[in-house]
Amino acid sequence: MTAQINHYIGGKIEEGKSGRHSDVFNPATGEVAAHVALASTSEVDAAVRAAAEALPSWAGMTPLNRARVMFKFRELVEANRSKLAEAISREHGKVLSDAAGEVTRGLEVVEFACGIPQLLKGEFTENVGTNVDSYSVRQPLGVVAGITPFNFPAMVPMWMFPVALACGNTFVLKPSERDPTTPMLLAELLTEAGLPAGAFNVINGDKEAVDAILDHPEIQAVSFVGSTPIAEYVYHRGTSANKRVQALGGAKNHMIVMPDADMDQATDALMGAGYGSAGERCMAVSVAVAVGAAGDALIERLVPRVRSLKIGPYSDSEAEMGPLVTKQHYDKVKGYIDLGIEEGAKLLVDGRGFTMQGYENGYFMGGTLFDEVKPSMRIYKEEIFGPVLSVVRAKDYDEAVALVDSHEYGNGTAIFTRDGDAARTFASRVNVGMVGVNVPIPVPMAFHSFGGWKRSLFGDHHMHGPEGVRFYTRMKTVTSRWPTGIRSGAEFVMPTMK
Repeated sequence: MTAQINHYIGGKIEEGKSGRHSDVFNPATGEVAAHVALASTSEVDAAVRAAAEALPSWAGMTPLNRARVMFKFRELVEANRSKLAEAISREHGKVLSDAAGEVTRGLEVVEFACGIPQLLKGEFTENVGTNVDSYSVRQPLGVVAGITPFNFPAMVPMWMFPVALACGNTFVLKPSERDPTTPMLLAELLTEAGLPAGAFNVINGDKEAVDAILDHPEIQAVSFVGSTPIAEYVYHRGTSANKRVQALGGAKNHMIVMPDADMDQATDALMGAGYGSAGERCMAVSVAVAVGAAGDALIERLVPRVRSLKIGPYSDSEAEMGPLVTKQHYDKVKGYIDLGIEEGAKLLVDGRGFTMQGYENGYFMGGTLFDEVKPSMRIYKEEIFGPVLSVVRAKDYDEAVALVDSHEYGNGTAIFTRDGDAARTFASRVNVGMVGVNVPIPVPMAFHSFGGWKRSLFGDHHMHGPEGVRFYTRMKTVTSRWPTGIRSGAEFVMPTMK
């Protein structure tokens, strides 16, 4: 029988009651591996009510005791790392080593959240006025929610809920319906770690569940990661309902390669950042901007490397890249390759014809490489989210930087060079939220914060790190004076704290 994936509400698995479900595929074989329930508005409401009921006791717990739950959760995730990685690979398709790395990057945020007592400390000023003191505290928002994408079913939720929970909020997660098993496993581990029933809930679903979250009056804040059109929709609908929203959108990450760069190092960087996880990363490098003579040197090295990519199912320990997540997404990426040819880009390596014996029905695509891509082309402008790397030629540094600055996305970028002045100037002035210098995927560590600029982020706060604490809390300032027995009567002017 095909497995059934349901919801996790109030500390236990709840069967779907809407009568609707979606197929979960094994992307390596194309077979249906499971059915996942799609929640109705009433089921979302049940999860929110469970979170609201758990809120007073969880928020009222000391930050130290909440941190202890996070410590225990961290131990359990570490102990179940292999199980989580396999669940990710089985439904997403990424190779096991990549999935294990995803779990590690999520764990780093849990470790950050373990320090929440230090992070929630406020400020105190004695004698702001005569015998008057003032202090500030950060308090939880209440019930908050996360809507997360298919490409990181462990890491992106773990960029959200550990910080939110440690701050004293309760959480409702709506993961992608394409790979829902991992979030359910995380929910079980949280319960085992001692999180009270209802403090963390998982609702599987589609747009009906998303809209129910955005409209629900009990939910105070929503975190989202996905494509830019949906991020913008989530941001506007959520804020129109007076919620705090951070909505991270798409990307078209450029990597500038200067003529003085180490070309072998730059090639390695482009291979890993462009084709790792089949390009299904918001921080993937999808555009290589080759400055001057760097163009021919890069192409000479890239072509044989792309052709020799080791592609296979996650169970193949030698595979460097797995399949795309669904047939629908495979067709979309293939359509972009067709479009690039029509637009006049030079196709040097074509991944469309890749087949694998025994996996003919899987969603495998070979690495694809375009040269002489122009900024007017759609394959340059739009996020492809697949194993497609475009090389754009620039005559000099200024032209290369202008390409990065003028693109509508501003998620991540990188420069490869030995010139410290060029690198420092680039890092300081480029109009992008995350910058790498000789680092192709500049994802900040958990104690910093993650987020792009321009149409890659809607909202004021980046994710996890210090910005995550600010997003999931609100500040309260208290001004206090204790009676001394001397009363001076009512004052009708603005207090000046003399």
